[in-house]
Amino acid sequence: MSKKCELTGKIPMKGHNVSHANNKTKRRFLPNLKKVKFTSELAGRSLKLTVSNSGVRSVDKKGSFDEFLKTVKNKNISPRLKKLKKVILFKSPYKKKPVAKSA
Repeated sequence: MSKKCELTGKIPMKGHNVSHANNKTKRRFLPNLKKVKFTSELAGRSLKLTVSNSGVRSVDKKGSFDEFLKTVKNKNISPRLKKLKKVILFKSPYKKKPVAKSA
């Protein structure tokens, strides 16, 4: 299992354990990953993803999984989510912004 968040792209960081005598030993800071099931209303399917806690919070902030996928950058998400994003963007209704008319 990869230690990478499929929504945000978070990966383990490197650092040091520092003792009281200031000895440094290498260590890894792992992201807080969980297996979460998301459902897409527009695509009509559900996915089980390995997601960091901050990724779950980001989806909650956007309101739905579909809205999050519409706004996220492609470089951060996993390849299978890139395919799902294409489907969602194709099926989502296009909302045209109102244009102010000048007199």
